[in-house]
Order: sequence, then structure tokens, then C-alpha cells
Amino acid sequence: MPLSTAAPGLTPEQWDDQFFMEYVRESRFRPYEGTDENSVIHVKENLTKARGDTLYFALVNRLSGAGVTGNTLLEGAEEALKSRECGLTIQTHRNAVAVTGHDEQLSAIDLRNAGKTALKLWAMELKRDQIVAALASINGVAFGSASAGQRNAWQADNSDRVLYGTKAKYSATHLTAINNIVAADKFSSAKLSLMKRIAQTATPKIRPIRTDGDREYFVAFVNSLSFRDLNEDTAMQNANREARVRGISDNPIFQGGALMWDGCIAVEVPEMDSLIFTNGNGVPTPVGPVFLCGAQALGVAMAKRPKSTTDVRDYGFVQGVGVQMMHKIGKLEFDASAANDGSEKCDNGVVTGWFATAADA
Repeated sequence: MPLSTAAPGLTPEQWDDQFFMEYVRESRFRPYEGTDENSVIHVKENLTKARGDTLYFALVNRLSGAGVTGNTLLEGAEEALKSRECGLTIQTHRNAVAVTGHDEQLSAIDLRNAGKTALKLWAMELKRDQIVAALASINGVAFGSASAGQRNAWQADNSDRVLYGTKAKYSATHLTAINNIVAADKFSSAKLSLMKRIAQTATPKIRPIRTDGDREYFVAFVNSLSFRDLNEDTAMQNANREARVRGISDNPIFQGGALMWDGCIAVEVPEMDSLIFTNGNGVPTPVGPVFLCGAQALGVAMAKRPKSTTDVRDYGFVQGVGVQMMHKIGKLEFDASAANDGSEKCDNGVVTGWFATAADA
């Protein structure tokens, strides 16, 4: 007796696996995600195997003591390992599409394929927007929702890892520092190098994503207008013309893409343009952020990978397919207070810079 078989790749389990792989692979932030502590975006999936609503990331500071020398006994002179933890509480995210009419006789598997592209794009955009929001967050509060007091408290705790155009523009009051930025304070290769030095001299220092001999590497996520200014910077143009691969196919002068400078990878994120606003100095200036990131800048607590769901109602006339996932994306912060009581929180792997972002003429 001839039997019908399911087409390869169309079973729910295979669909879910393929959806997840494409969802991860095609993300703009994919090259900077990983499951180890040296990743810019540290992904942990512990909650996929155990119940719970909060996943904790361990943040261990480097040892800073002098140790002992010569015949001095080490016993009793050990250095306390300074470690902190940062918890992310997961949330469920869902969306679906529905089909009516002649599609009532389509199988659920067909519907999975019909809605796959739309649902995948929605999931990818959700994750991208959550990463952008996390980078700009103030101690877990969305930047746009943070009060003046919350911004000032964050400013005080992160004074060694912020930049407002130039170091001289810093103020303990966040709004004052923002208003100090003028049109000349554009993002440039020199400012990128400055942000790298800030990362290297912060206390504790921001760990690079990788080290190659005496070279350290960081990643800067840049709004499109600041990326334009960096791309038009004379030193950057000379570097691309004289030091990068020749020809049309690979040189960023012709193809665009990430820019390299002084051990830093600058990545354009157009969705960060939503964070641009006009300050209130004497000559109001549009300002936008740049986030220079080292290891464990962000965390992803994954409890449930994207999974497909189906629904049939109205006597089979309406059929739907959806996707649901459970995770939390957040900026990793460490408790810098002596009492370890949460009274002083610092961004673990991010230098936040604000620069003038004039609109295109």
C-alpha cells in the first residue's frame, strides 16, 4: 500500500531547528555572540535544561596585587578573588500569523513554511532592537525612560568609562555633559582610539574580546551618522586606501562594511539612530551614541529557543502559525561598592561615547 511521507525538513522539530539556526546566523550581531566569557555578547542556555526565571553571569575581576617575591611565604598573603554576579530575568516573546479561506485545508507544516520568513524577520528584529536598547540602558532602565536622577547616578558610577566628545566635556550631571557637546565633537579615528584607551585604563579595565601578542581588540557599535563621520575621517580614508586590500571587491571604500582602526572594529548599526536627539546648548546640536565593547558587554539568558506553534479555530476555517521564545538580553553590570550591596553599579564591558551627529546636508 503506497504511503505518503512528510517532505524533508518540514516536520516541526526540523522546522524549529532550521529556524533557530537562520535566526542566529543572519543576525547583524552574530559575529560577536558566543558562549564563553570572551564574547561581546555572552550567551548562556542553562535555563533550557533547568527551571528558573533568572540566570546569573559570573564577572571575575583580574588580580591586582603584587604577590610575593624571594623567600617570602605565600601562605597567608593570598589575594582575595573579586567576583561579582549579574542576573538577567527571562521574559516570553510571541507572535503569529493566521490564514483563512482556501488555506483552511493546508497542513500545519505548510503553514510553518508560509509564515517562516515573516516570523524569522520579526524575531531577528526583536533581538536586534533588544540589543540596541540594552547597550543604551541605564542600570537596566531604558535610556529614554530613565529619570535625570537615574542618569546622574549611572554617570557617577561609570565616570571612568564614558566620553562626551572630549574628556574635558565630562560633568557629574549627565544633561550638562550632553549639552557640552558642540558640532565639532564628531566621531573620528582619534576618538575611537581615545575610547580604546579609556577601556584599557578604566578600573577595573575592560577586557578585550581577544588578544594577539601585544595587541588587544575591541568592537564599537556606531550609529549611521557617526559611522559616516568616521568613514569620512582623513586618517581613516588614508588607512583604507593605503593599508587595506586593493580592489573593488574587498576594500570598504567601495563595498562599505565594518572599519578597522587601532585594534578596534567599528560596526554600523542604523537602528541606533533612534537614540539620536538634539541637546540644549547655546547652539543645539544633534548627538548620538557609540558603544565600544569588550568581553561580556551584554548577556543573553536563553530559556527557550524559538519554537513554532499552531492554532486552528472557527471550525477549521482559520489556521495560524506562531513562534514563541523565552529569553532576556541585558547589559552586564558589576557591583563596585565595597559592601557588595548593589549601591554602585558599573557597566562591565562598555565605554559609552556621545558625539555630534549632524544631519546629512
